Amino acid sequence: MFANLPAAKDDPILSIGMLFNADSREHKIDLGVGVYRNEQGQTPVMQAVTQAQQNLLASQTTQAYIGLAGNAEFNQAMLDLLLSNTAGYSRAIAMQTPGASGALRLLADLIASAKPQAKVWLSTPSYVNHQPIMEAAGLSVDFYPYFNPETKQVDEAAMLEQIAKLGPDDVVLLHGCCHNPTGADISLEAWQQITELALKNGFLPFVDLAYQGFGQGIDEDIAGLRYMADKLPELLLSCSNSKSFGLYRERCGAAIVIGETLKQANNARAKLFELARRSYTMPPNWGAAIVAEVLGNAQLTQLWQDELNQMSQRMRSLRQALVDEFTQQSSSERFNYLVQHQGMFSLTGFSQQQTEQLREQHAIYVVGGGRINIAGMAQQDIPRIVEACLAVGA
Repeated sequence: MFANLPAAKDDPILSIGMLFNADSREHKIDLGVGVYRNEQGQTPVMQAVTQAQQNLLASQTTQAYIGLAGNAEFNQAMLDLLLSNTAGYSRAIAMQTPGASGALRLLADLIASAKPQAKVWLSTPSYVNHQPIMEAAGLSVDFYPYFNPETKQVDEAAMLEQIAKLGPDDVVLLHGCCHNPTGADISLEAWQQITELALKNGFLPFVDLAYQGFGQGIDEDIAGLRYMADKLPELLLSCSNSKSFGLYRERCGAAIVIGETLKQANNARAKLFELARRSYTMPPNWGAAIVAEVLGNAQLTQLWQDELNQMSQRMRSLRQALVDEFTQQSSSERFNYLVQHQGMFSLTGFSQQQTEQLREQHAIYVVGGGRINIAGMAQQDIPRIVEACLAVGA
């Protein structure tokens, strides 16, 4: 049966982690896999999460099934966190999924069920898993201009020019904040213009939110999303709790649908139930229960917000330290774009040869294309990272 299967292709991100783990050099640095690390190189468990887990262990009385929608308290908490005080809140439904990738796939299947001819438009570049997920659902994929490799910023004019040409058979996938892999975000004005184009031309925005709180702040990072939710009749949203709650291994995400009416949103939920039943049936509960406990307890919510703010501040300080070190070692300001980017990542544009040289000669691991994980750095390693980058011709 399996004799004709082709050899598997390495995942462009996860394979970097495998190479890093196999490297015996003590001075190796992993800037590839997208997880937050502290100065000790650990991905910590947030204090709010630890306290929530203790509360849950003390009160849990059953391990019975939770149903197709997942954890109901979690679903409501996500709607409250993301959409409260928007017009779309009263017409929205949420469904817990196995991570944001599970939400992406479930919503892609929903699009394919509702409009098989739909085309999903992705940014150039986009998260590496966006295209395969959409295509696995049977959807066609195309790309709109996004990142200018010369300026290292978003080319909003080119982006809006392409999006203005789209119509009712099109879906525009947008990164909610902290764009992966570039780190370059669109302005609130661009969010507003895309919203007006969606109202005029009828395309459907689909927002993928994976890094809330890693940019400017918990509320600031979703200003564009909330503007859309307040103005548009329909909107799709996938969200992840991996980064903002540090629940990477728990695979906790949500799929959210805003319908023109609540009845239409509930019809979409019924279809999502059917699609989930065919696939994984229901998601695991633990991560969602933790999030629900944190967001349902005012003291834990404040603690979580404080911790998340400390993490984002640390990433900003690392960005500034990088720029300062590049300026000191190279007498150049061409790396100043690093402090203009948001979140965990920046796209440097390193060539394949340069990334290989960083790995082989300097034990520094980055993703192909030169995406570096700022949140994976330690302050003490920055001089060596900069020295290595300059040595390979960055």
